[in-house]
Order: sequence, then C-alpha cells, then structure tokens
Amino acid sequence: MIKTVDLATFKEDFLQNLKNRGLITFDAIKNEVQDILEGIKQKGDLKLIQYEKKFDKVDISGKEIRVTSEEIEDAYNQVSSDALEAIRQIIKNITVFHEAQRRDLWFIETVEGVSVGQIMRPLERVGLYIPGGKALYPSTVLMTAVPAKVAGVKEVILCTPPRSDGSVHPVILVAAQEAGVDAIYKVGGVQAIGAMAFGTETIQAVNKIVGPGNKYVNAAKLLVSSSVGIDLPAGPSEVLVLADETSNPNFIAIDLLSQAEHDENTYCILITTSQKIARAVEQALTRLTADQPRKSIIEKALQDNGYIVLVESIEDAIALTNEIAPEHLELQIKNAESILPQINNAGAIFIGSNSPVPVGDYAAGSNHVLPTGGSAKIYSGLSIFSFMKLIDITKCTLEGLQTLAPWIQTLAKIEGLEAHSQAIQMRETK
Repeated sequence: MIKTVDLATFKEDFLQNLKNRGLITFDAIKNEVQDILEGIKQKGDLKLIQYEKKFDKVDISGKEIRVTSEEIEDAYNQVSSDALEAIRQIIKNITVFHEAQRRDLWFIETVEGVSVGQIMRPLERVGLYIPGGKALYPSTVLMTAVPAKVAGVKEVILCTPPRSDGSVHPVILVAAQEAGVDAIYKVGGVQAIGAMAFGTETIQAVNKIVGPGNKYVNAAKLLVSSSVGIDLPAGPSEVLVLADETSNPNFIAIDLLSQAEHDENTYCILITTSQKIARAVEQALTRLTADQPRKSIIEKALQDNGYIVLVESIEDAIALTNEIAPEHLELQIKNAESILPQINNAGAIFIGSNSPVPVGDYAAGSNHVLPTGGSAKIYSGLSIFSFMKLIDITKCTLEGLQTLAPWIQTLAKIEGLEAHSQAIQMRETK
C-alpha cells in the first residue's frame, strides 16, 4: 500500500524519481510513430482507414469517418435526461469562468505621446483529441471545446477512437454537440494526430491540437509540433494534499483514491505535519479501497506512486510542494487561503475540505486540462489563451516619436542597422 516517510528520507530516496516523473522519452517508439505520421501525410484517408483497422480494429470507409447528423440525433435518444442536464449546466459554468478571462482591446501610455496595447484574436481551426481506452471522457470534451468556443475559434473539430462496432459512445457525441463542436471524426491514436496536423481528403488541417492521450499520441503531438501548435505535455494524473491536525483523514483518503482510480501510474501524495493524521489516513485508505470497483488500479497506483510525507512545519510542506509542482494541489489545512501567496508551482489549487479535485474535474467551471509531471513550474492549464493570439499594437504621435528617437538611434547604431535610425530621422525632420 502507500509508503509513509519523513521529509529527509523522501528527499533522499524518492524526490529525484518524482522530479523525473515528467520526463518524456519516446526513443523506443519514435520511428514507428514517425512512419504512421508520414503515411497520413503522403496518402491521407487511404492510410487513415488502414491504420484504424490495424490499431482500433475497426473497418471503416472514407464516407464513415465523419460522424453524421443522424448519428448525433440517435445519440440524444440514448443519453439520460440527467446526463444531458449535467452536461448543459457544466457548460454554463465553464463558459462563465472562461469568459471572465477575456480582455478587450487595451492601450497604455508608456511615455507621453506613445501608446502600446494588445488585441486578442482567436485561432481559425482547432482540433481536439479525446482518448478512448479505459474510461469515457465527456468532461474532457467540455473542458477543451468550451474554452475554444469562448475564445472565438471559428471551427472546432474532434477526433476520438471508435468502438469495435465503428460507433462513438453517445455521451461523447452529445457532449461535443452541446459544446459547439463543428465536426466529429471516428479516428484515434497517432493517425488522428497526423490527420489533424497535415489534413486528409476528409479532415482539414488545424492550427492547433489539444487534448490528452497515451505515449503514442503524445509522441505524435511532439513530432508534428513544427507544423501545428500543441498544448501542454500530458502525463499520468497526480494529486498532492497538504494536511495538518485539523484535517479530516477520511476526506484525504477518498481524495487520494479518487485520483488513484484514474490509472496505475497516477501519483498520490499527502504531506502533513501530523503523525496522527498520517496514521488515520493509512487506515482509511485500507478501509475505503476494499470496496472500490477499480480496486486493482488504485492499489497499484498507491503502491508504486503513493507517499505520505511527514514534515515538521507548514513552511516545510510548502517548500516541498513547490519543488514537486503537482497537477492538483489540495490545501486541507486551517487558514488555507493565507498560504496562497507562497504557492508558486501547481496546475490547480483546491482550498478547504469541501473543495476536492472532482469539483474542478467536472463542474466548478475551472479547467481540468492541467500540467503534469512537474511541468506546472513552466506551464499553465488550458484557458482561452490556449486558443488565441495576442497581437501587440503601437501608436505614436510626432512628439512621442521625438521622445523615443535618441534611445532608438543609440541602439540602432550599436546594432549597425542604419535604416532603423533613418526611419526615425526622416519623421523627426519632416
């Protein structure tokens, strides 16, 4: 089960491995992935169909690659009213949060007569990748599609692996339709990334690809990143809980389990100042794991990547947290908000005992596409800015230009760019 260690032991024996958890190496599969991508680039739909048969075990024709309106209509008949209501309310919450990120055209005067500003412009076309495999991810459909639409992306397409009968799960289709996705395609894996990056007869190339996937999908995204934009690196999910003597051990335990059930490679870490809480959480984990439907996955995750770390102080806990840079950080301590200024590295923060990660994963409105593997030190989670360009704007009066002129001419001479200097002189003396 989960390992309990003190800070010194954790730093010496475990932290280096934890730092490397985000290290992505694709040497063993790079050639295979590159061959698939090249096949899509050269032969389009023909290879797309062949790879679907080979990897997803589905026979599909060119006409069947795109989901039809009839299939979407039929999906609505198969999704419960409760599911539809939840999807629609969650879309509203995600929309409210992401609309608050927008900023209209703005200017600021840096010196008298010189105004600089920015304007936001959406990307033209974005491709979403929604994985299949061990679980359904309608929430990821919403978390990727809604911000893109709020950003003003003109066309949003979605690729997802089909089921064995060649269909897409109805809840994925309904979530995509409700979120405003413009086209859905029954393709998965590397071939889907190649189709969105290079285009085929059926699938038009996009400007950016977002969404999680397995190591093959991530390798493909990195390999096409010179041709198309991609989002943040996506590895195994992770949660770090900070706790003190006031925390509820049952809440902590179930929160660790709710993350562990994602995948055997999930990281689940508790950092606490209380030995009593550490022991109680261990006991609660054993008790609560026993009845979980995904018990084997949870046990494997906790055994391989589960840690309870005992520290002397909250200050030690904060320092260690910033070093780990977790995807999800739960602050289940007294006066949790008071330490926010000291948290520098986290994908998302959840404050207080009533704010578990599933609140953000599903319904609060914040985004659940977050940096993993320590990349929260350099990346942010998905937002409308992931689907936009910021364009700088400059506006000078003659007086403003004259103020800037000596500084511009000094640097132009240092760099040996005479025409730069002349561009200023010509206006100054007109």
